[in-house]
Amino acid sequence: MGIQQKKYRLVGLDGALHPVLDAPYESLEAAMSAASTWCEGQGLCCSSSDRAIGIEVMTHSGSWRTVKYPVDSVLPEITF
Repeated sequence: MGIQQKKYRLVGLDGALHPVLDAPYESLEAAMSAASTWCEGQGLCCSSSDRAIGIEVMTHSGSWRTVKYPVDSVLPEITF
């Protein structure tokens, strides 16, 4: 049995998939980069609660576990 590559996804304050960044990411860094880029661009026009982005990772059993909780105000210098 080979090593399974982790999958990440971005979620909002309510724990639901992020409405714009609803895509699988191959690494934590890729997910964080997508969140930062969106917050510095299109996300600037959104409310701070819409810019609150958390990160989940898929477990070996196929469920999702939060690894970075969303904060209620994400600034361009995103801090998870």
